[in-house]
Amino acid sequence: MKAGQDSPAPRNGPAVHDHFPAPASWRIALPHSAAAVPVARALVRNALAELEHTADGDTAELLTAELVANAVEHTPAGPTAIELVVELMPTGCQVEVHDPDPSPPADLTRPDVEPPDPWREDGRGLLLIRALSSSCGHRPTRSGKAVWFRLPAVPAQRRPH
Repeated sequence: MKAGQDSPAPRNGPAVHDHFPAPASWRIALPHSAAAVPVARALVRNALAELEHTADGDTAELLTAELVANAVEHTPAGPTAIELVVELMPTGCQVEVHDPDPSPPADLTRPDVEPPDPWREDGRGLLLIRALSSSCGHRPTRSGKAVWFRLPAVPAQRRPH
């Protein structure tokens, strides 16, 4: 600024570095095998990082892995692929996994009557999704169902430094 010039007027909006990510979405077909899990995790991780989205990436990866693993384990392999849909919005993210089985997942939106058996290696995926997401559910699709979860955007003052 040259001598004698007035200073710029104060801004009434957020600072330039306080940007909100623009809406974006990805859709990818996954193999009906355990190889789908790391591919899905990588897509979610890269999508959040690339757009500097503020949803909790570790939680998004974990819950995505649970949904994809459930789709691989509990649905028959067939001509219809498992599909991962990731939507990033200023308010948070939503992840959906589409599979060919129209049967709803067991009690995704209501607590289990009995806690999972501590000696079993499985049975905690839906519990994690219910506990760690802001909301979750399922819906029928033309070729089966979609199981989804949402995570909120984390405000700047609550993010780790």
